[in-house]
Amino acid sequence: MWKAHIEEIRKIERKYGDDLNKPVPIDVLKELEQSVQEKFYDAVLPEGYKQFLSTVNGLDFNGVVIYGIDSFIREHEADEEIHGFIETNELWHENDWQKKYLFFGDSDVSLYCLDTTEEKYLELDKPSGTIMSEYENFNSMLEEALRTSLS
Repeated sequence: MWKAHIEEIRKIERKYGDDLNKPVPIDVLKELEQSVQEKFYDAVLPEGYKQFLSTVNGLDFNGVVIYGIDSFIREHEADEEIHGFIETNELWHENDWQKKYLFFGDSDVSLYCLDTTEEKYLELDKPSGTIMSEYENFNSMLEEALRTSLS
């Protein structure tokens, strides 16, 4: 269902003369996967996140940011600014307690992540790190983040 939210966001952006970033080509996506495994202890990107990147390379809409391909990986300039997945995770991992998470996005008040030790998708309170919501999978977490951006 998150793809319907993406299309709604795309329509809103087009009203203002903007568009969403282009999809990530498969070879660039594979390069991201390899870099993530090297930098984050053999972490595996969820299929849902790869599908998101195959639809749009990152998103920054109405206070919600979903990370895309880092500038050192992607070949072409993006239409909109992209918060790179690896670079942003490296920043979050400067705090030791956050190293068990892979972060996929954030907002003013939330962090959207995977707890790699528990294999749970979570929405954390940004200032405190308190668990606000738990999700069945990446897609349900993404859908909730996008729904929030549209409300």
